[in-house]
Amino acid sequence: MQVTRRSQFTGNYNTMNLNITQEQLSEYENRELGKGRLIQDIFPNLSRTEREFLMTGSTQQEWDDMFGESE
Repeated sequence: MQVTRRSQFTGNYNTMNLNITQEQLSEYENRELGKGRLIQDIFPNLSRTEREFLMTGSTQQEWDDMFGESE
C-alpha cells in the first residue's frame, strides 16, 4: 500500500510503499494518543525506518541529512 506523509522535519511530502493493510493503518491512525496498541505491535513486519516514516513522515535520507548516517 502506498502511504504519503508530510515530514515533520522538512515539510516535504514523502510516499513509501509499505506491506500493510488498510485495517492496520486505520487502527494506527484512529487510536487515541497514549491508548491502544504500540506501533510495533500493529505493524510487526515493518522495519524501524518504515515505522518512523508512519509516525513522522520522515525518510531515512532525511534522518541521515539531519543527524548523520546511522552506524
